Amino acid sequence: MKPLAERMRPESLKDVVGQSHLIGQGQIISEITKKKQPTSLILWGPPGTGKTTLARIIAKETGTEFLELSAVTSGKADVNKVIEHAKQNQRLGQATTLFVDEIHRFNKAQQDAFLPHVENGTITLIGATTENPSFEVINPLLSRSRVLVLQPLTSEEIMTIIRRGAKLLSIPAKNLPKKSVELLANLSGGDARIALGNLELARQLAKGKITEDVIKTAAQKKLPGYDKNGEMHYDLISAFIKSMRGSDAEAALYYLARILQGGEDPKFVARRMVVFASEDIGLAAPAALNIAVSSFLAVERVGMPECEYNLYHAASVMAKSPKSRAVTNAMGRAKALAREHSDLPVPLHLRNAPTKLMKDLGYSKGTKWEAGFKHPDGFLPKEIEGEAIFSDE
Repeated sequence: MKPLAERMRPESLKDVVGQSHLIGQGQIISEITKKKQPTSLILWGPPGTGKTTLARIIAKETGTEFLELSAVTSGKADVNKVIEHAKQNQRLGQATTLFVDEIHRFNKAQQDAFLPHVENGTITLIGATTENPSFEVINPLLSRSRVLVLQPLTSEEIMTIIRRGAKLLSIPAKNLPKKSVELLANLSGGDARIALGNLELARQLAKGKITEDVIKTAAQKKLPGYDKNGEMHYDLISAFIKSMRGSDAEAALYYLARILQGGEDPKFVARRMVVFASEDIGLAAPAALNIAVSSFLAVERVGMPECEYNLYHAASVMAKSPKSRAVTNAMGRAKALAREHSDLPVPLHLRNAPTKLMKDLGYSKGTKWEAGFKHPDGFLPKEIEGEAIFSDE
């Protein structure tokens, strides 16, 4: 039999759970299907949020033939085959919607191959991706498509889907308590396919009542939603840094836990904190840099999992330390000034004078070897004297 998730796939918008910002009254997908105007789209969102389902419904509601390719398993020959089929449809007056799952896995040349056929109306292209299309889909294809962002399903939405699945499987309500439904939703990570797969297996394992223990056995360990080379990597590290910058230790440690559980190299995290100590804390708590560097050395010498203590220690210090951007701002102003005045000669009185001739020419004139000595002619070239580089703000 087909998996439960496939059997439950909605065939109309009214049966779709979630994504109300796309399918609600007056929203873009609702309008596309209502007006029966096929439109090329890039559907960007996490797994199990309805990308394939929405593509099929759009094709059905707009009266176009639905053809499907997976970029994981398809090659050039497969693409040519579906394009030829679409051309035959066009000659017969039949429109074609080509759905490309995981479109980001096609390389630039493969994505380029779709352009003329989208341009001349041979196909309406709907691509699905879990990765940021700004980085993974070529610009000419993006300019010919609308990018729609799908959100992870909420716990309430997942629970609605689970209850529908239980009804299809003829599971009595008494055999699926509320706490079991909540656990299934929590273990799904916003992915309806995972939730329904766990429900289906739990039903097979259960002897009557589907308890929380049965669900844990069926689900096994929930894998962290983290890809070291993907969008989640950048989102989580950004949240980690912004939480430390905002002095929210609880949030910083939560994101740190997710990053490390996802298998990130701990040295990457330690390096980011070394940068953070100077970039965001700076002169407000100079010792934070020592903590960050010590943490990095500890990670190198101790390794996982014990070095987690050092990372959590350092992250707590970074989050709780007072913050100052004075060094960062001064660095930016100094670099800008150096770019704008890159050829100014160093004033003579600041130059080294290892020979008598150089001294006679005024090199090092008036300079005294005293701590804190301030030369009456200053230290900047005359052309930029008075330029404000450092500020205590």
